[in-house]
Amino acid sequence: MMKLAGITLSALLLTGCSQIFDKHVEYTQVKPEVFPLLHAVGMAPISLQPGTSDSQKILLAMRASKLEAYRELAEQVYGQRIDSSNSVSAMVAGNDQFGASVQGVIRGAKVIRTYAVDDAYFTELELDFQQVYHLYQNVYPRQTLKSIHYY
Repeated sequence: MMKLAGITLSALLLTGCSQIFDKHVEYTQVKPEVFPLLHAVGMAPISLQPGTSDSQKILLAMRASKLEAYRELAEQVYGQRIDSSNSVSAMVAGNDQFGASVQGVIRGAKVIRTYAVDDAYFTELELDFQQVYHLYQNVYPRQTLKSIHYY
């Protein structure tokens, strides 16, 4: 019985710690001081593309070079994951394996230029972080606490 009374008293004391006042919270938006401008170039060989005609090979090279440029932008924004393994037997290096991967979403990139030079097709992309900031600010506003008023 004494234990039950102690638990009840503790519960009543803890409810006294709850907020019984209304409050008004104000937030302010935080804008970065500097917005970087990233550039990436993708390249793809035209003659090595699978296709029956030259125009089909050029279109595939255009697409491959654009994807390569986006991959390079993703590396700059998110970084590159490197997986490596090697084996050593009797103090002699055996099997070395390396792998690299990139994962991320690139929004707001602009194609600056696409052009062919000899047997290669190039695509230049630009990513302006001021535009990316405005894109994300509409969806996920970045805010910090400005003030709290209790009533």
